[in-house]
Amino acid sequence: MQYRQKLAELAKKNGRPFRIALVGAGQMGRGFASQYHRLGLQVAVVADIAPERITQAFTDLGLGEPVISDDAAELNAAITAGRPAGTTNASVASSLDVDVVVEATGVAAIGADVMYNALKAKKHVATLNVEADVTVGPMLHRIAKENGVLYSVCNGDEPAEAKELVDFAKDLSFEVIMAGKGKNNPFEPHSNPETVADRAAKKHMNPKMLASFTDGSKTMIEMSALANATGLKLTKRGMVGPQASRTTLQDVFKPVSEGGVLEETGVVDYCTGDVAPGVFVVIKTDSPYVSEEMSYLSMGPGPYFALYRPYHLASVEAPMTVAKMLVDGYETLTCDSLMTEVVASTKKEHKAGEKFDGIGGFSARGVADRVEDARADNLVPIGLLQNAVAKRDLPIDHLVTYDDVELDESATIYKLRKEQEALGI
Repeated sequence: MQYRQKLAELAKKNGRPFRIALVGAGQMGRGFASQYHRLGLQVAVVADIAPERITQAFTDLGLGEPVISDDAAELNAAITAGRPAGTTNASVASSLDVDVVVEATGVAAIGADVMYNALKAKKHVATLNVEADVTVGPMLHRIAKENGVLYSVCNGDEPAEAKELVDFAKDLSFEVIMAGKGKNNPFEPHSNPETVADRAAKKHMNPKMLASFTDGSKTMIEMSALANATGLKLTKRGMVGPQASRTTLQDVFKPVSEGGVLEETGVVDYCTGDVAPGVFVVIKTDSPYVSEEMSYLSMGPGPYFALYRPYHLASVEAPMTVAKMLVDGYETLTCDSLMTEVVASTKKEHKAGEKFDGIGGFSARGVADRVEDARADNLVPIGLLQNAVAKRDLPIDHLVTYDDVELDESATIYKLRKEQEALGI
């Protein structure tokens, strides 16, 4: 009850509940709104291109029909009166009378634009859009600090929950051998919204979101975010992704010289098997007595041990980031420079002049890569690739370079990326 109580006390002191503007009312955004409301906080406005999703989000909360408008003054009047408000124009969010903008579209280009404008308007930003963070996260964090506000990726997704295990291990002075997650979808590198449509319908999911899971993009993005936030390296381009179980993590993820899969330690990777939907950290101690104590505590024979969290609660857990921001001024997951990139590999042949779609679409999948390797090969971050146009014919399974495509230089995400590169972050 700690955060509930503190938030209630602060709201009483402020004379009103804390308000959020939620941008994106799909599966993740809808879940966030429902749980945030249960913390005693106010979902003041929901922005989504589909008015029916705005209405559904407020229906979930039992708040009735929202005022839907693209006029900031009308929306602010509704917010002040305590009436639910909605807009189909996400750019309005930064000018509304709210404390935090929560970005939950999952589209890197849209998210970067929304978050940039919110931060410049001195609004705290909490994001479920890891796709944007692995592309321009350092720049967004820098802008947040320049404007005296907070920016963070949310709790609930694997990067934040794995980072908490890393922090815990470091606080206890263990050596962090590696950190990672379990992947619970089959790896189908050429999957797209059509090939996963039936499965998506059964899961009540957006097929584009499911395709981003099955083609590997989401895992690559999440583990890159974890690497960037912790300073851990990537094992290699695309990672290893071995089979492992909850009981064999410490045996699989140890150095090759000792029978494991790691060429070096201090890295991130993922595994398949029964580990999903959990996250984990493999640690080592050089203390014989601590190793003995860990063995006594049923953690295995040592000296390698696995700290395992068997779940991540996605949008249900995400509101904790906003609570920590408002109560403690704490940012759950950020980075000030990139350790990794998520580059793009084509999922089909592209003809010269053909336009690329976004993550989870038909065009390309994400591949995690060390920054130095991506730069050496002139590879394009997948977060910049939406609406890019192929300059020449490209084969399937081709890593896309800057020479291959004409990027959308008018996009906010492109401009932020160029500024980020100029700063060397």
